[in-house]
Amino acid sequence: MQPVHFALAADAVLALHVALVLFVITVPLLLPVGLRLGWRWARRRRVRIAHLLVLGIVVLEAWAGWLCPLTDWEMALRARAGGVTYEGDFIAHWLGELLYVRAPPWAFSVAYSAFLALVLWVNLRHPPEGGWRRRGVGHG
Repeated sequence: MQPVHFALAADAVLALHVALVLFVITVPLLLPVGLRLGWRWARRRRVRIAHLLVLGIVVLEAWAGWLCPLTDWEMALRARAGGVTYEGDFIAHWLGELLYVRAPPWAFSVAYSAFLALVLWVNLRHPPEGGWRRRGVGHG
């Protein structure tokens, strides 16, 4: 592969990372609106579980001091591309600026945990259609 291909792959990983961040942030913000307006996705158990899983992983990574695997992957691809930095690469620069906020690690752990608590509260207050338990075969 050519260095430019590694740089494009790194940009794609960064875009995926931003999409996941937007998913984590927007679902709980849009949930009350969606419930009020009758949006079907707002009642879907799978959406709620996927959201809680992703957010739970973020909180676990923060408290454990682990770097997100997507960040590792992106940086490895950038290194293979010859050390392409965010400067000079439009997509990587702007998405990177949006995603990578500078603060001490403990601040992220606290913020992620508080956000998880808020999401759990919203989910308990407005459970998904059919509740949280999945009904098995033969159950009413």
